[in-house]
Amino acid sequence: MNGILTSNKYFGSRQKDKIMARKSDFKTVETDLDELEEKIRKHRRKIAKRIIIVVAAVVALFLIVWLWMALRTYKSFDVKNSVEQKDKSAVSFVDFCGAVVEYSNDGVLYTDSDGNRIWNQAFEMSSPQVVTCESFMTIYDRGGTDLYIMDKKGVKKEIGTSWPIIKACIASQGTVAVLVSENENYYVKLYDVNGKELASGEFFGEQKNIPVDIALSYDAKKLAVDMIDVSGGKTDSVISFYNFGSVGQNEIDNNVGTYKYENQLIPEIAYVSDSRMIAVSDQNIMVFDGSQKPKLKQTIKLEKLIDSVFYNNKYIGVAYSNNDKNCTSHIKLYDFNGKMLMENDTAIAYNSIEFDSNNEVCVTGDTACEIYTIHGVKKFYHTFDNKLYKVMYKSGMNNYIFIYDGAMDEVRLK
Repeated sequence: MNGILTSNKYFGSRQKDKIMARKSDFKTVETDLDELEEKIRKHRRKIAKRIIIVVAAVVALFLIVWLWMALRTYKSFDVKNSVEQKDKSAVSFVDFCGAVVEYSNDGVLYTDSDGNRIWNQAFEMSSPQVVTCESFMTIYDRGGTDLYIMDKKGVKKEIGTSWPIIKACIASQGTVAVLVSENENYYVKLYDVNGKELASGEFFGEQKNIPVDIALSYDAKKLAVDMIDVSGGKTDSVISFYNFGSVGQNEIDNNVGTYKYENQLIPEIAYVSDSRMIAVSDQNIMVFDGSQKPKLKQTIKLEKLIDSVFYNNKYIGVAYSNNDKNCTSHIKLYDFNGKMLMENDTAIAYNSIEFDSNNEVCVTGDTACEIYTIHGVKKFYHTFDNKLYKVMYKSGMNNYIFIYDGAMDEVRLK
């Protein structure tokens, strides 16, 4: 018994040592795991640091390239493709869906940049005017009675009005609004793309409110009429808004708001989106906004009478004469919040100032052209040997179309 007891004590002692050894081993493993986790954390931090450095380098490289491209200027170009043109002195040009509209008193021709005809339409107009909105276009005879609705495939509808057309505008789905006059009475008519009359309104000249312009929203739900009020022996302007949706049906004659500006002449209004409209007076540029009932959101004070105004769906620009011997003009560009984005002087005796489809400002003279970015950088200047008619941006890096006497060239600036 004593031997057994002695043996059990011995066994218990050895077992206890083993257990203590295992505990000691466990502590060693636990210590190794802490070290391993620390090494993993350091490795992860090292990887994260490398990733941050790489991302920062890529972003910095991108910014350098972007700044280089944004600030780079060009004075020449390579001609990628040239199409011979006949005499175009009586022709006007419009960029429509990336292709070229040529129109004159005798008709309209729609071609791609290679000069290939897409479609054409013959007519006789004394003063043809073109208005585009996204994938639709209208051509009308100012002072005449003919109007066409067109898209990229050709003529959708020809409309003959009963009285001479003063102004027409078109919405993104082909709906047109037309201002016509008969003696001292004025009518605004709305037609859908198939020529069906949707609405009509009458303005009587004896009431001393004379319509001078109209504007149709892109969705064709809102119409604005710009009138001159001469009833008080002075010149005031009145802008009335009409809504043809459910909101307007609850209002008298669909009128959802009228604004009067005393001692101001507003010769031009235009919708630049579904809900935003601008009005240009001899003193201010007013920006109206609202999906149902437009409200005045911003007023941009004009320094003096402007020579030109140009706009798209993002920006609005004005040009003042500097009244100097070099016939220079001062250009200012604003966003619709009234923030001035750029201003530059141009020495070109320009025929047109407009935005191209790349939101650049293109100044075109008889034989010279300047292109400015919205940041005020003069990106391109060139004097041509032949008369210049039109400059259009073409998709791609620095690709443009130059239309001048004798040729239409697809070019790349260099």
